[in-house]
Amino acid sequence: MNLKEFLDHVNSGLPLPGGSEIHTYMVGLSHEAMRITSELNCSYHEPEEIRALITKLIGKPVDDSFSMFPPFYTDCGKNITIGKNVFINSGCHFQDQGGISIGDGTFIGHNVVLATLNHGLMPEDRGTTYPAPIMIGKNVWIGANATVLQGVTIGDNAVIAAGAVVTKDVLENTIVGGVPAKVIKKIDVPQESKRMQTNLEG
Repeated sequence: MNLKEFLDHVNSGLPLPGGSEIHTYMVGLSHEAMRITSELNCSYHEPEEIRALITKLIGKPVDDSFSMFPPFYTDCGKNITIGKNVFINSGCHFQDQGGISIGDGTFIGHNVVLATLNHGLMPEDRGTTYPAPIMIGKNVWIGANATVLQGVTIGDNAVIAAGAVVTKDVLENTIVGGVPAKVIKKIDVPQESKRMQTNLEG
């Protein structure tokens, strides 16, 4: 088992049976993540040092515009993709085995939980985990203490209210809140802002 094989497996949504070879490999990734996050969290680091540690953690470079206030926690790390101008505040927990993608310009508040694994419901299947990705669009704001569950896609410019538990997809340009999260209102994005965003992308 190697990292590519592991990522191909989880990104296909295949289960991870407890005690299997792939489960054992996943536990090894967890220990590597604990070593790196312990280094990140247990002393002060300059911004460029934080970016270097996150690059090591996720196995791919992060942009110079990325910033984070530790502590930060993950039990994998290798299935996270981070866009430009992303900010992650302190105390966040990312369970990323199923895949977490964070779009450009996204802000993630204190103590946010992103969870991409679920356990089997039947007692005899409880040790099996089932991955599904969390996809976060551009310019999303996730408020403090929010939880986003596996398989959720959050559209561009959406806002997740503090303390929300997001169990279903969130449309672009909407604000959701509550447990479970429901639409509170639409965000009326001016046409000029839409044109500027299109120009920046094209």
